Amino acid sequence: MLEIKNLTVDHWESVRSIYLDGIATGHATFETGPPEWDQWNASHLPAPRLIAMQRESVIGWAALNPVSTRAVYVGVAEVSIYIDKVFRGQGSGLAL
Repeated sequence: MLEIKNLTVDHWESVRSIYLDGIATGHATFETGPPEWDQWNASHLPAPRLIAMQRESVIGWAALNPVSTRAVYVGVAEVSIYIDKVFRGQGSGLAL
């Protein structure tokens, strides 16, 4: 059963691993490596930050990061959704 929960620092290693898989595809981001938690935490909005779990395992995550610090862009964000390669195409991204 798929469960959606809030993403916390306790989930970071799983989130980081899924992000690494996304980077490896060459389609998800232009980044070449995942940041450390402090950098990732600072660059994403505090909410919503979500994880998809199945049987106690994090299988995906979603978070927002602001597109700009300029006042005219307040409230405009880019969404990131990353799904573990084993679980892609099964609806967890849509649920997030």
